[in-house]
Amino acid sequence: MRRIFRTPESRFTGLKDYPFQPHFVTIDNLQIHYIDEGPIDTNPVLLLHGVPAWSYLYRHLIKKISESGNRVIAPDLIGFGKSDKPVKTKSHCYQSHVEWMTYFIKLLNLKNITLFCHDWGSLIGLRIVAQHPDLFVGIIVSNGMLPTGEHKINTNFKLWRFISRNSPFIPVDFVIQSGTLRKLDKKEKKAYRAPFPSFKYKAAIRALPSRVPFSQNDPESVVNKTIWKLLDCWQKPFMTVFSNQDPITRGGDEYMQKKIPGAAEQDHIRLDAGHFIQEDRYRELAEIIIRFHKRSGNEP
Repeated sequence: MRRIFRTPESRFTGLKDYPFQPHFVTIDNLQIHYIDEGPIDTNPVLLLHGVPAWSYLYRHLIKKISESGNRVIAPDLIGFGKSDKPVKTKSHCYQSHVEWMTYFIKLLNLKNITLFCHDWGSLIGLRIVAQHPDLFVGIIVSNGMLPTGEHKINTNFKLWRFISRNSPFIPVDFVIQSGTLRKLDKKEKKAYRAPFPSFKYKAAIRALPSRVPFSQNDPESVVNKTIWKLLDCWQKPFMTVFSNQDPITRGGDEYMQKKIPGAAEQDHIRLDAGHFIQEDRYRELAEIIIRFHKRSGNEP
C-alpha cells in the first residue's frame, strides 16, 4: 500500500498574503488542494507551479486576476503545498503527475482554459494541452519547456538535480530565494517551508528534478517528441513570458516561438527577474495574464 503524508493544517495558519478558502478533491486516493477564486461562471485561468513551490507562489496573481473579474484556479501538485505527499520517490514519475492534473481538470469540468505554466508546471501542462487541446483556449509558458534531451543542460540545473537526488535536507525557502531577485521576508520564507515539516515530506522535491529527460534515449524524451508533433499544430494563442536572469531556461522561449504556430504575432516578453518571476514581477505578470486571457476570447 502506498504510504502518504498529509501536512497538518496548523502549519498553514496565518500565512502572509494567503487568505484564500481551501478546496479539495480526491484523485487516485490522494487529496489535491486548490485555490478557486473569482466568478465561477467565467472561463478559468489555470496556474500550474513547479518545484519546490506551491500555490503560495501565485498568491499575488490570484488576488489580482480574481479582482479583475476572472476565475483563477491554482492547484498544489501532489507532493506539494496542502496536497497529499506520497512518501516514496518512485511514486513521483512524470506520467503520474500528468495523469493527476488531467483528472483534476476533468473532475472540475474545466473548459476554455487559459493556462499559465511555470517550471515543472510546463512539463506537465504542455503534455496535457497537446493531448486535450479542446479544453484550452490559450497558453502562457514562463521559465519552462517541454524537454526532449536534445538541448544542452545548464550546469546550475545539473547541480540542483544532484543536490535534490542526494540530500534529503533541502532548504525550500533558500531554493526559492536563490531564484528570486527580491529579498523574501521571514514570513514569506516560513510560508514556503510550511508544507514540509521534515525531509520525509519532500519526496516529490527530491524526485522530479531527476525526472527531467536529459538524453534523447530517455523514455520521457520519446514521449515528449510525440507531444511536440501535436504542439507543432497548435494554432491558438501561445505566449512566452521569461526572465532575463534565469540561466536554466534561457533560450527556451525562442525555441517555442519558432516551433509553435500560435506563437506568431504574440507579445512575447522577457522581464527583469529571477527564475521565480511570480515573486519579482507579479504586478506586470498579472496584467499580462489578464490581457492575454481577454484576447483569447474571455471577457470578464
